[in-house]
Amino acid sequence: MARRGGFPGGMPGNMNNLMKQAQKMQRQMEEAQKQLEDAEVTAKAGGGAVEVTVSGKKEITKVKLSEEVVDPDDIEMLEDLIMAATNEALRQIDEQSQASMSKITGGLGGGLF
Repeated sequence: MARRGGFPGGMPGNMNNLMKQAQKMQRQMEEAQKQLEDAEVTAKAGGGAVEVTVSGKKEITKVKLSEEVVDPDDIEMLEDLIMAATNEALRQIDEQSQASMSKITGGLGGGLF
């Protein structure tokens, strides 16, 4: 006689409930992804002389430079400040994304998101 409502090998469980939970998690992940895409972070470098804003889609949406940081004789410093602010903004977006997905998955996934 065949058993119903279990996994092969005798593991208890209800496949229907498992599917519902997976679908719910999928919806939550899609909602979280949408919220992340709408998010923006701004990072500063050089004491606020350079500001870079990055969207949740990891697109730079704004770069703001203070006049005093624009020195034609020291372009390398300006380049370094822009790079530092951009990298920090991208790091913050990644951090938000990981935190958001971790809430949904309960820490599962090992950094897949």
